[in-house]
Amino acid sequence: MITITFDDAVNNNNIDIYSRIFREGRNNPNGCQIKGTFFVSHKYSNYSAIQELHRRGHEIAAHSITHRNDEKYWSEANVEAWAKEMAGVRLIIERFSNITDNSIVGIRAPYLRVGGNNQFFMMEEQAFLYDSTITAPLSNPPLWPYTLYFRMPHRCHGNGQNCPTRSHAVWEMVMNELDRRDDPSFDEELAGCAMVDSCSNLLTGEQFYNFLNHNLERHYRTNRAPLGLFFHAGWLKLNQEFNDALIQWVDEMLDKNDIYFVTMTQVLQWMQSPTELSSIRDFAPWKEKCEVKGQPLCSLPNACPLTTRELPGETIRLHTCIDCPQNYPWLEDPTGDYFAFKK
Repeated sequence: MITITFDDAVNNNNIDIYSRIFREGRNNPNGCQIKGTFFVSHKYSNYSAIQELHRRGHEIAAHSITHRNDEKYWSEANVEAWAKEMAGVRLIIERFSNITDNSIVGIRAPYLRVGGNNQFFMMEEQAFLYDSTITAPLSNPPLWPYTLYFRMPHRCHGNGQNCPTRSHAVWEMVMNELDRRDDPSFDEELAGCAMVDSCSNLLTGEQFYNFLNHNLERHYRTNRAPLGLFFHAGWLKLNQEFNDALIQWVDEMLDKNDIYFVTMTQVLQWMQSPTELSSIRDFAPWKEKCEVKGQPLCSLPNACPLTTRELPGETIRLHTCIDCPQNYPWLEDPTGDYFAFKK
């Protein structure tokens, strides 16, 4: 299993990247179109585009309302602050992308800053299924996702990270660090990297292609833990050579009969009901998202120019297929109705 994820706002700056990677006809061996997971932050997101990603069977997950540029804030936030950020962005996405199937069950914290027990207390209270923020140091073999009922099976990795120390009824879709070497037989050892775009030694499409193959082998030839490829779309947008290499590699993987590009939740569905390769083509939880149902809700979404008291002086456009709210949704007012300010 391979998971491709993207972080941050979904909008006209990156929709073309997603459309190219996840184009119609690029199918897994079971005939279903390959799927990705999008950890969505609120500001500048196009909710009609998110609605279309969801309609096509991709997974939408929470990445905060503010994406506040303060790592300490995320490490030290209390339960209420975490709830406003993550349950709040889930509410915004559900409302303005018309997502009604309770499928937004995962979160990833901005800057991969783990929020300690407070983050996971919030997740339990708000019925989130999994987190994908914790990074595991480069290891052979890599790790499978695990639950936080028990102690993490690796050290708390990263500078000043605030990992959970108590038991929590939450899955951790752990971010296995990637081996950034494109030729491990000749290169000296380098520190691992969690986000693909943080593997700063990759300079050419050929290097990136070799890097993908090497990391696939690390997973495929050992314990077959899911291979996670975690991106910011801007990295591919600025490097057409990398974009081309990724698509070439994905197509080559799909020529095999035992590699599937799936969402985070689909990985957990398989782990909860392990199914042999001989039967995986008919694995019901994966087939559920196979058929794209219905037509896009709107071809010309409302482009709502909105303000909020919480961001004085800013006017931000919110693109949605539903009616415009009164105000730009934010922490204290996720519906855009100013309910929090009514006396």
